Amino acid sequence: MRFYTTQHPYYCGIDLHARSLYVCILDDAGETILHREIKALPEPLLDLLTPYIGNIVVGVECMHCWY
Repeated sequence: MRFYTTQHPYYCGIDLHARSLYVCILDDAGETILHREIKALPEPLLDLLTPYIGNIVVGVECMHCWY
């Protein structure tokens, strides 16, 4: 099995909710650069990520619950 092992300057985790996103950006040393709740719209997310584009890896929590 192959694993992705490339290191990056920044890492972003996003927790999805119906009306908001919780965004956390860490540097390569694990220090928190940004931790913020934003509206679940493309524009606010792009505004936060734009300074890091090309140097960041994004992971998104995704859970589908069908009640």
